[in-house]
Amino acid sequence: MGTHSAAVEALKADPATASLRRSLEVYYGDPGRDAAMDAFYARFVRPGDLVFDVGSHVGDHVGSFRRLGARVVAVEPQPLCLRALRALYADDDQVTLVEAACGGQPGRIGFLVNSANPTVSTASTDFVAAAANAGGWEGQVWDGRIEVPVTTVDMLIAEHGPPAFVKIDVEGFEDAVLAGLSRPLPALSFEFTTIERAVASRCLRRLAALGFDGFDVALGDHKALTLGRWVSAEEMAAHLLDLPHEANSGDVYCVSPPR
Repeated sequence: MGTHSAAVEALKADPATASLRRSLEVYYGDPGRDAAMDAFYARFVRPGDLVFDVGSHVGDHVGSFRRLGARVVAVEPQPLCLRALRALYADDDQVTLVEAACGGQPGRIGFLVNSANPTVSTASTDFVAAAANAGGWEGQVWDGRIEVPVTTVDMLIAEHGPPAFVKIDVEGFEDAVLAGLSRPLPALSFEFTTIERAVASRCLRRLAALGFDGFDVALGDHKALTLGRWVSAEEMAAHLLDLPHEANSGDVYCVSPPR
């Protein structure tokens, strides 16, 4: 597999994808970051596995999962991000792009676009309200709204098969995504933010009800588990509530037996 460097440079130079330039600069072209991601995800993803990447943005996680030998279903509703994903992965028959948001039931939904910072675009109006005047979120403006189709994790499983791992990063809509999952899976991750801790609490309750019984967390963009052991949903919920506001965000990793 190539490094996608030519496609990334073309996207960065294209005025139509100018708002993605920062993401492309951060998420591509850093071999050390790539190696750390691959080493981290190797505990969850093996060659031949199927992975769902829900909220793919510009696809850096798709790249990691592919380097690990997995087939990837990449779910993304934003037209500009889909343009980037097609440029990067359209020639890879092991990557399937799904042009949709993920939610609790199929249909259509309004999607709020932050055109200056598309990585925090969201289907959650509560997330946008929570970000207003919150420390660390100054200057974020959701200045566009599009209507997008909605699929569910259960529907993705019905079409593509059960995944070994699901990554969910959808800016405050994670609980809605998990409402569309009705069975345990070997492992998944979901993003949390300190401005929307109640979303994470709902996610943890849902996952515990589905049979997930081990939880750990990585803070920020760091690919390192904080606790170093699998704890209960209750202990993880308490840990997230105790985090300082400045922790801002991270990803909770969740596993179900056997491990």
